[in-house]
Amino acid sequence: MTTATSNRPTMKRKILDYLMTGKGLTSNEASSRFNCGNFRATISSIKEQVEAYGNWRIVTEDTNSGKTRYFLKAVELVDPSYTYGD
Repeated sequence: MTTATSNRPTMKRKILDYLMTGKGLTSNEASSRFNCGNFRATISSIKEQVEAYGNWRIVTEDTNSGKTRYFLKAVELVDPSYTYGD
């Protein structure tokens, strides 16, 4: 008997794809948009994955209502052999 695997993206993948558009998410927004019950754990897993290579970071911003909004930002890598002022 063979089992079919689903080609649907996981919730983590959907959240990562959303963050890659440049938009941010709070826990409440992730819950209503993606049915994410434990956003803190999901964002921690995403952070571990995207920050492993040093070219992406998860950054936060406090909202006016005191919530934390998470964003995905590209990190500008600097050429260590480049010297300024030459």
